[in-house]
Amino acid sequence: MEESKRRIYCLQFFCFILIGCFAFQTFASSSGTVFYESFDQSFEDSWTVSENEEYLGVWNHSKSEGHDDYGLLVSEKARKYAIVKELEKPVEVNNRTVVLQFETRFYNQLECGGAYLKYLRPQESGWTPKQFDSNSPYSIMFGPDKCGSTEKVHFIVNTKFQKNGKYVEHHLTYPPKIPLDKMTHVYTAILKPDYEVSILIDGEEKKKVNILSPEDFHPPIVLPKTIPDYGEHKPEDWDDSKQIPDPDAKKPDDWDEDIPMEIPDEDAVKPKGWLEDEPDEIDDPEAVKPEDWDDEEDGEWEAPKIDNPKCEFVGCGKWQRPMKKNPDYKGTWKAPLIDNPNYMGVWKPRQIPNPEYFELENFAVEPIAAIGIEIWTMQEGILFDNILITNDETTAASIRDTTWKPKFLVEKANQTAEEDAAGIEGLKGIQKSVFDVLYKIADLPFLSGHKMKVMELIEEAEKKPSLIVGIILSLAVVVVSPLLKILLATKKNQTKVKEGGKMAAAQGEDATSPRRRNTRRDG
Repeated sequence: MEESKRRIYCLQFFCFILIGCFAFQTFASSSGTVFYESFDQSFEDSWTVSENEEYLGVWNHSKSEGHDDYGLLVSEKARKYAIVKELEKPVEVNNRTVVLQFETRFYNQLECGGAYLKYLRPQESGWTPKQFDSNSPYSIMFGPDKCGSTEKVHFIVNTKFQKNGKYVEHHLTYPPKIPLDKMTHVYTAILKPDYEVSILIDGEEKKKVNILSPEDFHPPIVLPKTIPDYGEHKPEDWDDSKQIPDPDAKKPDDWDEDIPMEIPDEDAVKPKGWLEDEPDEIDDPEAVKPEDWDDEEDGEWEAPKIDNPKCEFVGCGKWQRPMKKNPDYKGTWKAPLIDNPNYMGVWKPRQIPNPEYFELENFAVEPIAAIGIEIWTMQEGILFDNILITNDETTAASIRDTTWKPKFLVEKANQTAEEDAAGIEGLKGIQKSVFDVLYKIADLPFLSGHKMKVMELIEEAEKKPSLIVGIILSLAVVVVSPLLKILLATKKNQTKVKEGGKMAAAQGEDATSPRRRNTRRDG
């Protein structure tokens, strides 16, 4: 029966893959798809590996672990990598929707390295595929990067500064975080005609910004007309304190600043059984003088100290009353705050014309002529796959569902199984620690009359770990019962002491009263 179910599940999964592939082919052949690379075939005939001497990292055409799906693999650690693919014709980014999407997987998670793509400008801007490097001019850079405190999904737009013609990198101000695990993830950037950008991770929108917004990108593309005059300094007589101590307030006559914060608790009573003659620490009885110890050279050997086990539940040494909060404590007197009549507000430097300002005219994101991966990574095992450029969001969503999602679901299930297995091993370790503690509890002196019962419960728990919670509760009852008896006996003794004190006081008062004295004199 189980075998037939497995066959049915396998057949369903295979049909799902076939349907997905058919759907993908339909969308891939539509006019919305500009470029798509699945790496089903080797990359060597269609991609150009940089011959720049700095980029020695070896690219591999590799199957994604656990899947019948290939990708482009970073195979060595502590290397620079560079590879590029030219498009048949440049992609215009302006006045239309453009979707950039790709998958990446970190076999060893991402500790220090980049996994982003560069969308390069036409070669007329000054680069060649065989010499592709970090200086090759790009239009957009997009993808994950992590090293040290850096942990983000880059989105950088490289635009021409209209005043001097130089290119400036505009970084997303608050980029989304990277999923730091070993599973396949898909990154999507959707650029709209109004320069709105949505960044998705695994199909879920993580950030929505606008390229022209000064708050969303740094440095901003649209510069402010005025800027603060940073050469100006706050005047010395500027009063920016909103509140000040009341100059007319006076410390009350009965305010005593010397009263301590805590005082001994006079109601506290030394616990019954407190061992005043016992030290807090004793020589370790299991310690043995080392065989190579030389008294003449090393001095007289002394056993290391351990906590005195007799002091564990009651206490040892000279007993002192515990401290409690002093109800009369007031602390240092401070004058109450009042509104400052001379408050001048928060000082800011004056605004001056921005010398870099210009009227933005005919702004455009540079066209994309090639896709490049140029990274420096300290680890191997970074896999790239299913790189897509399209004008259709539906196409991108369909490819996510048919290429990324089936892999992710398998990886997620495997990760859950691994975590469950690790949890079981961790639970076994916890159970061992619990039993070690329980055996120590069984040896406590005040439980000597219940030791056999406690040992029986512990042995039963070891045989049936699933019952451990209920058995621990049973042990708690066994342990707490004698403790309650001790506490009740202590309380009873304290009550007797108090009652005896009251009786003695009453007798003393009666003996010195005028009526008692008169009676004695009359007799």
